[in-house]
Amino acid sequence: MIAIVDYGVGNLFSLKASLRCVGADACVTSDAEVLARAERLLLPGVGAFGDAADRLRATGLAGVVRDQAARGKPLLGICLGMQLLFDKSMEYGEHPGLGLIPGVVRPIAEVVPAEWKIPHMGWNALRFPGTPHPLFRYIKQGDFVYFVHSYAAMDCADSTIATAEYGAELTAAAARGNVMGCQFHPEKSGDVGLRILKAFCEGGEK
Repeated sequence: MIAIVDYGVGNLFSLKASLRCVGADACVTSDAEVLARAERLLLPGVGAFGDAADRLRATGLAGVVRDQAARGKPLLGICLGMQLLFDKSMEYGEHPGLGLIPGVVRPIAEVVPAEWKIPHMGWNALRFPGTPHPLFRYIKQGDFVYFVHSYAAMDCADSTIATAEYGAELTAAAARGNVMGCQFHPEKSGDVGLRILKAFCEGGEK
């Protein structure tokens, strides 16, 4: 079973529907015991980093997610859920993240040309900095996925497994062992996104 972490932030049921499309048994839950029994965890998220991080801690789910990741359970963060995996974010102040992947979430305005629109919203091609990560075994470099974000993980070259060009090379996905994250929305990325979710469900960390 794939458990989608419900801490009050994220497009939960769209993600659940996408998982069903790839044949996965998925549930949306905030129950620590259900999360512990699940084979894999998905951490979604939309909105502001600080608010989401506060909610994750207030519900007690930050500790649950950290514990399950430390036990080796595969974890995939999506959009803001990916950003929460990092050490901290500089979105409207400095806010601590889960510290599961080294790096800092910063405004993309720091690196993209001033005339480029923010948020970065739309379809962009994925680029792989080296041998494609197993999460991408069913897709190819140059496949397009859908982004909506104003912030991105930086200072994380060692864990970056995909980038996207938007006036600068932005982190599109990162991984550290069993912990993975996609800045884009697989559940909004058509067949390419479904194939990424399928790879995760089958063992995208291997």
